[in-house]
Amino acid sequence: MRILITALALALLSGCAQNPVTGQNDFVMMSESQEVATGRRADVQVKKQYRVYESKALQDYVNRVGQRIAKQSHRPDLQYHFTVLDSPEINAFALPGGYVYITRGILAYLNSEAELAAVVGHEIGHVTARHGVRQQSAAQATNIGLTIASIFVPEIGSTGGQNIANIVGGALLSGYGREHELEADRLGAEYLARTEYDPQAIIKVVGVLKNQELKDAELAKQEGREPRRYHGLFASHPDNDTRLQQAVGEASKNAAPQAHFEGREEFLRSTDGLLFGDSSDQGVVRNNRFYHGELGITVAFPKSWQVHNLPDALVAVSPQGEAMLQMKMDQKPRGIPADYARRLVGSGAQVRSLDLDGLTAATFELPNTMGGVIYHNRYAYILQAQAKARGGLSTHRNEIFDTVRSFHSITADERKLVKPLSIRVIIARTGDTYAGLAQGSPLGKSAETYLRLMNAQYPDGEPQAGQRIKIVE
Repeated sequence: MRILITALALALLSGCAQNPVTGQNDFVMMSESQEVATGRRADVQVKKQYRVYESKALQDYVNRVGQRIAKQSHRPDLQYHFTVLDSPEINAFALPGGYVYITRGILAYLNSEAELAAVVGHEIGHVTARHGVRQQSAAQATNIGLTIASIFVPEIGSTGGQNIANIVGGALLSGYGREHELEADRLGAEYLARTEYDPQAIIKVVGVLKNQELKDAELAKQEGREPRRYHGLFASHPDNDTRLQQAVGEASKNAAPQAHFEGREEFLRSTDGLLFGDSSDQGVVRNNRFYHGELGITVAFPKSWQVHNLPDALVAVSPQGEAMLQMKMDQKPRGIPADYARRLVGSGAQVRSLDLDGLTAATFELPNTMGGVIYHNRYAYILQAQAKARGGLSTHRNEIFDTVRSFHSITADERKLVKPLSIRVIIARTGDTYAGLAQGSPLGKSAETYLRLMNAQYPDGEPQAGQRIKIVE
């Protein structure tokens, strides 16, 4: 026992290092060189999960802004890496060693270089304060055996992959906890103040992204799923959080005396043409019809329903949210469609075989679930509707089966529609309104809301003549 206690005490003492931000000693189990190596390995994992956005001009622009902020941080000599990920998710995160990521999804809702700098500055704050390292060290310290082994056997490799997975998973899914998020907010505001960017940009970003989150919460309630939340800049506090206001206020007092730089024109110019929403490899939704060029299929959902192309399913929700219809794919189906349907919903279902222009298919029906199974190029596509309450599908029965019957192989003309949406910057004219701009928009029913959100004029703002605004086409 004495040996064990002595070993643990030595581990704790050797694990203390000076925090670059506070100057105080923190308990960490990783040197700076190990931190950088960990970040480098984790970077490989991130880029396996997400593709890098294919625009060198945008990558260079974000990198320039990021490097500018990083030079004003508490760790200016660290080599930073800034990467735009090709994902519609609204997210930004940082890993140990100076690796910072921002999705094209979050860029769509920003409106100036100062706001971009605010997001990047927050993530740099996580790096400078070594939040990822401290979080991982705390997790390691809970296991005495692992702690001792990591000291006396530095080359131990059995836990390396798991440590990287834990760091990546934590940063992607949950951030670094309220205390660390607030510290990153404070540091981000301070770094903005050390440049000519206005620290108040953090407050603007919080408001913009909070509005987006609130809108998504409405859709999530309809779909019966968890809302998508960006874990970092605003997840830990509302936009009027007292401590955030104080942090930004203190940073503003210490700001450089020169005029603040907003960089709205620079940002809009750099993001003109940015992909919005789904990439073509995920399939696209146009006016409630789903097209997938690679799979060679298309299907039309009811016109009044909300359609959402999620990573693991295609989901349509009825206007009042009482019914949901989703499509999934099975790459190794067994038997004929009718047999597949009976296995799916049980032998008590009413199952009918049908031919969809040469595609074998079957419909199924029970009081609280109905839909169809269609075979196409060796794959099975399952369209299944369910309701919150028993009998809730009765009023939508015809719409659901019309959706099943609409499934067909994509035509040459339809294949032309399989291209991603993109943001275009225009100059508003006299009389322009978001309702008017939304007419005929490929964003469908929610177009007006999305246009207001991405132009920071949600819920009831309107464009002014001569103002540069973003639309989607």
